[in-house]
Amino acid sequence: MSDLVRFGISLPSRLLEEYDEYIRSENYTNRSEAIRDLIRNEMIKNEWEVTDREVAGAIIFIYDHHIRELMNKLTDVQHDYYRLIISSQHVHLDHHNCLEIVIVRGNSIEIRELYQNIKSIKNIKNTQLSMSSTGRHIS
Repeated sequence: MSDLVRFGISLPSRLLEEYDEYIRSENYTNRSEAIRDLIRNEMIKNEWEVTDREVAGAIIFIYDHHIRELMNKLTDVQHDYYRLIISSQHVHLDHHNCLEIVIVRGNSIEIRELYQNIKSIKNIKNTQLSMSSTGRHIS
């Protein structure tokens, strides 16, 4: 990296000890790289708020496929946002539970809207959204 800048931060000793444990568990070679990743992740989250940026990500959710009409509702929502959805994968976890991963790319506001619509469907057990910036302007 060019133009590296050093700076100091103050932390309670216990927090630093816990962070050092985290760094070791994640196989970082040093604190600096771990802090750079934290900063990058926060910058990406902030970028999700910018509407002229393209993001890519995944919406992951778990549900009981035996619940009446749930599959139809999920299909309807996904069809409403077809232009954002690149792909989806359906996995059978056990006799009742399924995990679905919906890969998305597009405007962050629209992707969050799709996520909220899936999340709000009754009987969806767990929903997560993970997005990352593509670095492209949409407009």
